[in-house]
Amino acid sequence: MRIVIVGYGKMGGMIHRMIRERTDWEIAAIIDPFSSAEDITSHVLDKAALEGADAAIDFSSPESAVDNIMLYASMGLPAVIGTTGWYTNAGPVRAAVEKSGAAIIYSGNFSLGVSLFLSLVEKAGQLINGIDSYDAAISEVHHRQKADSPSGTALMAAERILATVSRKKGLQIGNPDGRIDPGKLAVSSMRVGSVPGIHTLTIDGAADTITITHTARSREGFAEGAIKAAAWICRQKAGLYTMDDFISDLIGGR
Repeated sequence: MRIVIVGYGKMGGMIHRMIRERTDWEIAAIIDPFSSAEDITSHVLDKAALEGADAAIDFSSPESAVDNIMLYASMGLPAVIGTTGWYTNAGPVRAAVEKSGAAIIYSGNFSLGVSLFLSLVEKAGQLINGIDSYDAAISEVHHRQKADSPSGTALMAAERILATVSRKKGLQIGNPDGRIDPGKLAVSSMRVGSVPGIHTLTIDGAADTITITHTARSREGFAEGAIKAAAWICRQKAGLYTMDDFISDLIGGR
């Protein structure tokens, strides 16, 4: 299987190293407009650079994500999109992908452990929905080099709570200036050191506190999940898929 890696940051580099260890996979190209690494084969993402690839794994940037996806779709090239920050355009992107006949999967986090964490968050939301005495909040901690805040995974967890806890009507992102509206779900971030990623759902009542936490020990889980997703998306019909679709197929549903 021939893979194109688009975006050669920390994740792109780790995916490259992991694919090199596989005997049945090979790197067709590594594309990054800004990197000066010697492994880069092109600084321009176009049809010529993607020629001969079986799939693309894209951890580029929010600014280029939509254009990149449209290019993969126009070529019918299966792709794994790990870039966040473009989801407001998901509607037009979905329409274009489905029209093109391409199969593309996107997620803010391809870690299988994170997917299990999100399933637990959703179940917890369902359980406290009818118990008004419990409040909920999402927090996340990442390394100081992380560009976005809050993380895509924190926002995915927040979406699960908004979908299951009817008294939560919106998000309070960042530190509030004064009291928080009880109808808002607090989503907070911390940036420190080299932490790969810690995400926590806190459920708090007058008598006790319940926490559900996923702690990443390295980025290998994220890279391995993206590689598994690449193998999976190549077997799917045309459409825009999420990590939920992949996990449901992998472990038999949430």
